[in-house]
Amino acid sequence: MQTSHLTRLASIQHFNLIKRSLTRPTGPVLRKLIASDASPTTNYVRTTCEFRFASTTTSSSNDGQNSHDEEQKKKNITNLMYLAGAVTGLGAIYTIFQNRKSSKEKQDAVSAYDTKQLKSQHADDKLDASKKTLVEKVGDLQDRKLLAEEEQPVELSKTDLTPVIPSFAQYLIIGGGTAALSAFKSIRAHDATAKVLVISSEKYYPYMRPPLSKDVWYTDDDNLLNQYMFKQWNGQEKSLFVFDNEFYADVKTLNDEENGGVGVVLGRKVVNLDLKTSVAKLDNGWEISFEKCLIATGGQPKSLKVFQTASNRLKSKLTLYRGIDDFFALKKVVDSGADVTIIGGGFLGSELACSLAHRATENGKRGNPNGKITQLMPEAGNISKVLPEYLSKWATERVRDEGADVLTNVELVGASVVQDGKVSLSYIDPQNPKKTSYITSDHVVVAVGIEPNTDLAKSAGLEVDPDQGGFLVNAELQARHNVWVAGDAASFYDINLGRRRVEHYDHAIVSGKLAGENMTGAHKPYWHQSTFWSDLGPKVGFEAIGLTDSQLQTVAVYAKGKPTDEEQKRDSEGNREQQDVAPEATANDLKHKLPESKGNLDKDDYSKGVVFYLKENKVVGIVLWNVFNRIAIARKIIKDQQEITNFQELAKLFNIHQD
Repeated sequence: MQTSHLTRLASIQHFNLIKRSLTRPTGPVLRKLIASDASPTTNYVRTTCEFRFASTTTSSSNDGQNSHDEEQKKKNITNLMYLAGAVTGLGAIYTIFQNRKSSKEKQDAVSAYDTKQLKSQHADDKLDASKKTLVEKVGDLQDRKLLAEEEQPVELSKTDLTPVIPSFAQYLIIGGGTAALSAFKSIRAHDATAKVLVISSEKYYPYMRPPLSKDVWYTDDDNLLNQYMFKQWNGQEKSLFVFDNEFYADVKTLNDEENGGVGVVLGRKVVNLDLKTSVAKLDNGWEISFEKCLIATGGQPKSLKVFQTASNRLKSKLTLYRGIDDFFALKKVVDSGADVTIIGGGFLGSELACSLAHRATENGKRGNPNGKITQLMPEAGNISKVLPEYLSKWATERVRDEGADVLTNVELVGASVVQDGKVSLSYIDPQNPKKTSYITSDHVVVAVGIEPNTDLAKSAGLEVDPDQGGFLVNAELQARHNVWVAGDAASFYDINLGRRRVEHYDHAIVSGKLAGENMTGAHKPYWHQSTFWSDLGPKVGFEAIGLTDSQLQTVAVYAKGKPTDEEQKRDSEGNREQQDVAPEATANDLKHKLPESKGNLDKDDYSKGVVFYLKENKVVGIVLWNVFNRIAIARKIIKDQQEITNFQELAKLFNIHQD
């Protein structure tokens, strides 16, 4: 009786176990296993279940006859126990498999979560750090030093603990171009222990820009070019960089240098200038407090309206020429034999037209691919804003002699990329104004001047010249008591010629030098007349000084050029040398001479000469056409401000008729 009760209890317990197992996630799996012939185990389970079903059916139909058959009940209980055991075993196997799979997925998920959290935390730390004040950052630095002392035996040097960018600058220069270079040279010359920090958005140390449109294109040694060197007209090799990298101090330890130095931070831009607190904020959030600051941000190349809404495909075929990377990219285009169109008839556009045409011609001579170089301009001739019209047209013929196709007096009205991948430029030809003309090219170079970079004016509260652009400064190039501006971005007051803004290399040198000197305590006004120059190939070059506006009255004296004429010279910065050559007579000595007589001039008569620009019969500007190393004489004539009546005699001061 007791045995029968236990057997009945065991049957109920196993039945409940089976029922619970089948209602859990193992139920569908078990059913599939029973319905499958995949393995002996499932066959056994299926056979057992079928046996149990047959047995229970038989037992139910003969319940009255076999109610006391204990032997049969024992067999049924045994079968149920077997079935329960099989189900329990399968459930255990399934659970183990699921646990392993779930464990791996959890581990992967946890790992991914941890990585994401670390990245997020790192980003948050960066953001928090950018919002910290200068005092908080210094506090963080001290904490790092204390932590380094505690974590032995790891030893960290002072350099390791110093931020990449100093938090204070005695002299801060914003910009890394020519004006900045000239300024820090001047600062160091007048303050031997000065610590100068330069923030430059360039990826290169300060370099010379003028050769990028001239000399480098006439350098036939690519290995030399890849070393950032070029050949001058006289064949001498020269680096684009004024100083070697070793000249510059490590910015990390700049403020600890006993004798000072110049440190340059490359690839960073000042985005905010707070003059109330004398703090400059960089694009990475770092803040630098300063004692004195020079803004030498220069300018950015202008574009044209037809390109401002251009597609990305068209923009990829467009170059706004400015720096070293632009040269190498454009050189690759030219050397591939592509047709290139240059838009602009000023200094840069005219120089590039000559240079690229020369490069393409030389490529053809060597059997390499060479394309067509075309120049488009709205003016009647090259450099027409400076040169008198007749001389501008003569210069255009010299550009054509170099191999460029020059189209003058054209108005560009559209640009698009056509099916063959070329750029189609549409323009209005004045000879047929009712018809739109087209020219196709593989690449387009836009050289239409620059726009002064005055982005800091708003945050700094500085005035911008509404007419000429640039930061408004006084004759000492000062915008505030501890802020100066130099170079292309400065609209300065010239004590001789009034308010001006100049975009020439020599002006960047002169204004940078003056600003640097005034930053060290001098109070000198801008009086030195800067010069500018241009070369249209190796045969035509000129130097100029003062106001040289083609709208002014001009008087010119020419002579036939000779192979023995003196060549131009340059200083260490690539600037034309300005030697103080003493004139044989002054402008005042020539005041009462007879006026010049002007005869018929042929093509060769423009090969060498002097062009005088007049205001109220006084010389305010001079162009030395293929006459070199006489700028000091021209400067003295402008300074004298005497009325001149005989320009033939005045021209003799420049020795243009030398034997």
